Parts: sequence; structure tokens; C-alpha cells
Amino acid sequence: MKKEYDFKKMKGGEKGKYAKAYREGHSVTIHNEDGSTTVESFKPEEGAIILEPDVQKYFPDSEAVNDALRCLIPILQKKKNLA
Repeated sequence: MKKEYDFKKMKGGEKGKYAKAYREGHSVTIHNEDGSTTVESFKPEEGAIILEPDVQKYFPDSEAVNDALRCLIPILQKKKNLA
């Protein structure tokens, strides 16, 4: 990344500002060196789950999330069988 993109110097940034747009899919306009522009559209992969920042503190990666959810499965199954 170029040094002019040093985000450490930014103040007042808002974490998650574009999270909603990301979840819904978004487009990016790329300005090419030859003066043309290209528009790329992005959607999250099927099955992708976006964690809120407070949850990310405790579950930093897919493995942590999956481990926690696997612990809940027996509890949910037990509840379902009691109903």
C-alpha cells in the first residue's frame, strides 16, 4: 500500500460505515491510467456472514465462530426435542 494511504493518521473515522452496502452488494468504479473507467460489482459469497464489530472482538476468524456455534448445536437440538 502506498504511504499516502496511511490510515493511522486519520481521526474521526467510522468503523463499519459501509457495512450495510457491502452486505447488499456494491459497485466500485475503477479509474484506469488510460482515462477509461471500469465498474466492478461485488456481492458477498453465498453463505458469508458479516459479524458486528463487538462480536469480532471475541471471534476473530471463521474457526473461532464455527467452534462456538458447534458448542451451541447440542443445546439447540435438546431444546427442539423438548418442544
